[in-house]
Amino acid sequence: MKRLVLSAVMACIVASLVFAAGVQESTSDTSLQKVMDKGKFVLGLDDAFPPMGFRNENNEIVGFDVDLAKEVTKRMGVELVLQPIDWNAKEQELNTGKIDCIWNGFTITEERKQNLNFSDPYLNNAQVIVVKNGSSYQTQKDLSGKTIGIQAGSSAAEAVYGAKDFADSLKDVVEVKDNLIALMDLEAGGIDAVVLDLMVAVDNINRSKKDFRILSDYLADEEYGIGFRKNDQALRDKVQQLLNDMAADGTMAKISNEWFGSDITVVGK
Repeated sequence: MKRLVLSAVMACIVASLVFAAGVQESTSDTSLQKVMDKGKFVLGLDDAFPPMGFRNENNEIVGFDVDLAKEVTKRMGVELVLQPIDWNAKEQELNTGKIDCIWNGFTITEERKQNLNFSDPYLNNAQVIVVKNGSSYQTQKDLSGKTIGIQAGSSAAEAVYGAKDFADSLKDVVEVKDNLIALMDLEAGGIDAVVLDLMVAVDNINRSKKDFRILSDYLADEEYGIGFRKNDQALRDKVQQLLNDMAADGTMAKISNEWFGSDITVVGK
């Protein structure tokens, strides 16, 4: 009888410890509270990535993602701080606490999901190849033996190196700091093509009026999301809830129309 009572007591103790551990684990995420307490939400971005985030003629950081973030932080009741970062060191910037998220045309990949906590996708994208309009290149195969440019640390790099046959066929892959530098190299004739995000390619061609075109065979279809630290679930969920609200009340569609002429967002669809 004593043995049974002891077993029951031990079982209760174990159950209590498990419950306590669960409560401690569930309450240990202070990511949202920290943002609310400091009254600032620090967004890490590449400030040369139009139309998602870039500097205008007055040197102000603007863009589609910037406008989304402004609305999110307005609804949170905190100040938005735009922090330009080295895109090649973006995860280090996040994990050392210098920024609260990475939000700037940030492609969701399986590799990145291992280290980051992503929001749901909010925009579809693709990795495309841009060439000079007067060139003879029509497909990826036509670039065999040629040199292409990519932004270091970008999903374009992952797309290129992930397409082994395409990568092996190239003469060289030149990695540069940002897409605008790569496109300038293309215009100057230093490289034969640039691989970059569809959104950026379309915006650059429309905005700059430069004589570029996009090849019809894309390297990879992608989705944009917001990257948070792996354990920052509370902050991630709050931002996601506000994005869902913005999609439901038409605010997200309005911002998309202002930048793209139509609602191309995918939240709630």
